[in-house]
Amino acid sequence: MPDDKTYDLILRNVRLVVPRRATLEHSDVGVRNGKIATLARGLDPSQTRRVIDGRGHLAFPGVVDAHMHTGIYSPLEQDSITESRAAAQGGVTSSLNYFRSGQYYLNRGGRYLELFPEVLGIARGRFHVDYGFHLAPLDSRQIEEIPQLVEQYGVTSFKIFMFYGGYGLHGASSSQHEFLMIDAQEKYDIAHFEFVMRGVQQAMQKYPRLRDEISLSLHCETAEIMNAYTKIVQREGKLKGLRAYSAARPPHSEGLAIFIAGYLANETNCLNINLLHLSSRKAVDAALQMAEAFPHLNFRREVTIGHLCLDYDSAAGPLAKVNPPIRSREDVEYLWQAVQDGKIDWVCSVHACCRHEMKVDAKQPGEIFLAKSGFGGTEYLLPALITEGQRRGLTMNRIAELTSANPAQRFGLRSKGNLAPGFDADIVLVETDVSDTIRARDSKSAQGYTPFEGIELSARVATTLLRGEVMYDCGEIIGPPRGQYLHRPYD
Repeated sequence: MPDDKTYDLILRNVRLVVPRRATLEHSDVGVRNGKIATLARGLDPSQTRRVIDGRGHLAFPGVVDAHMHTGIYSPLEQDSITESRAAAQGGVTSSLNYFRSGQYYLNRGGRYLELFPEVLGIARGRFHVDYGFHLAPLDSRQIEEIPQLVEQYGVTSFKIFMFYGGYGLHGASSSQHEFLMIDAQEKYDIAHFEFVMRGVQQAMQKYPRLRDEISLSLHCETAEIMNAYTKIVQREGKLKGLRAYSAARPPHSEGLAIFIAGYLANETNCLNINLLHLSSRKAVDAALQMAEAFPHLNFRREVTIGHLCLDYDSAAGPLAKVNPPIRSREDVEYLWQAVQDGKIDWVCSVHACCRHEMKVDAKQPGEIFLAKSGFGGTEYLLPALITEGQRRGLTMNRIAELTSANPAQRFGLRSKGNLAPGFDADIVLVETDVSDTIRARDSKSAQGYTPFEGIELSARVATTLLRGEVMYDCGEIIGPPRGQYLHRPYD
């Protein structure tokens, strides 16, 4: 018999949190073929195969976590399963992962046109959320591949790790060729950064219809400054823990790198620049100065939930080691002020699951310079931002912009990041005015600990829907992995 139902699902009795609106809207949501078909009150339940009662919860667009690292400390085939569960737990429906060749990740060098199909093969059928990748060109061959990566694989965003030229992932290093797995004649330096920008700009010219969605992201720290200050901090021995690590990678190292990045972007006419995980007042100020100096460049500014929730006096100590470092409380408050003033474009997690046995040194677990960099947190991104944001006057609609609409627009996810007809039915139901305490034991991540341990939350993700299908509900993952690869532009 023909199916005469109008909808596959009606989500009843929710308060829509629509980006760039001023109010919350009471509504039902009609879903058909994985898309939002109708937003209206009083939809007829007889016209659908399934009804979910939203119980008056807030309905956010699915979170687009624009900065994750899946497969860095554990094999991709494991990380993609466990860490996408954590993402779903936090209301994330689209996970964008920074990926590169070299040590960690695949532990291989070579052309992305050979490596990336393998990455996609491993990821297929393992993610519980939709997923995409940003790629980092580490040598001249990978720069040449940028247009093909855009055309064939829908990779429209690329990355430069500015400190890798003379620094390792966790500290000073003199073996960059081995770390990056590039040929001896290659240089990962300022000139290479320029050539990456030229490669991205050429892709913009070749594909004018994607010009606004092809972008370059930069991790802005200066290796020479960090090398010098690390020696000073270790020689003096006055500082310990996160304070020592922040002093060893000082804020002006971020600021200087941002100036270099801005000047090179202007020189190469590389128009779309993402300044990642700004951690300090000096970094934010430098980013704003570059935007003023080069108004024709389209800068976007990112902060992380870790840098908004933790300072360098946190009891987490080495468990909160990350690049760039966790900073002072004064820097944290300045980041919040920048968010409140509309000077930050999105908030992300920089989720990088690093299990305890790998995170800290077995013999000296308290030694910050022996700890690995990075930690997970995608499961806390939305609840923590709501909790802290409400205290500081952020509206729910603004939070939806910071976690969904803005990153979706920047990275070519045209049918993600909003609650409107035609968009994917990626919806997060959020309970507010609750009292939760972050405990690592409750996380779906494989990490086993969290630097956010003990933080009080006033918001909780109740249900996460991916394209109209429930994948997380009442603390449990529902069903098998259903995430799809986001070939961008994703319509």
